[in-house]
Amino acid sequence: MRTLAVLAIAVAGLVLVGAAQAGVVHDVDQSTNWAGYAVSGSTFTDVKGTWVQPAAACTGVATSSYSAFWVGIGGIVGSDGGLEQTGTESDCRNGQPAYAAWYELLPDGSVSVPLTISAGDTISAEVSIDGAAVTLTLIDVTTDQTFTTQATPSVLDTSSAEWIAEAPSRCFSTDHCAQLPLANFGTIEFSGSSTTANGHVGTISDQSWSATSIELGGSAGSASPAALSPDGSDFTVAFVPAQVTQPQVKAKPKAKAKAKAKAKPKPKPKSHRVTT
Repeated sequence: MRTLAVLAIAVAGLVLVGAAQAGVVHDVDQSTNWAGYAVSGSTFTDVKGTWVQPAAACTGVATSSYSAFWVGIGGIVGSDGGLEQTGTESDCRNGQPAYAAWYELLPDGSVSVPLTISAGDTISAEVSIDGAAVTLTLIDVTTDQTFTTQATPSVLDTSSAEWIAEAPSRCFSTDHCAQLPLANFGTIEFSGSSTTANGHVGTISDQSWSATSIELGGSAGSASPAALSPDGSDFTVAFVPAQVTQPQVKAKPKAKAKAKAKAKPKPKPKSHRVTT
């Protein structure tokens, strides 16, 4: 999502562990990089969402870690490789929190957005498609900053829409990326989530499309989305701390008792029981 020296950090298309089932509302999938909700089963031309920028918990974190929050169109596995998205990030860089904004039109790299983002700011994002043109809008409602741009991506995917918290990747080239550790962002709430498909506007749970809940798990870290609100427009995603497993100490096997030689008969003042 941002350039670090000569390396780029990029949000990537969904990497699923299991395939989504078409036609089932609120199916659940596992991913190694996304957590949140996606809808599919139509042609999508607009997606909107709002969130409060999470504070990255960096105290005691020795290594850098990263988290991204965005809305987008396209990018589900099985698509043609396109993904149109815009959002923000909450990172821990050398033990210090860092916040930024960006947009990305896969397969091209991410582009920094000139907005000053702080933890606690309310962010509103929208991706809109008209023909081959994509309009990306990002608003910091708290500070009244607005960024909008229009572009024509080399690959356009309109087969899905998403509201996502992500463990991003560092890319060394267009086809060589390494997943980065997920920053502890606590909990983020997406609200006002809506999308447009074939002229119809609806929330995530609208019956005009299929909704999928996506849980993030793997070497980068874990995050889990909660159930949708009754109207299907709000939900939270929570960072899941790694479980610390206490090492189990193997008990040493007891030594076998040596067979005793038969003793000569002795007077038996009382019995003596040997415990093995």
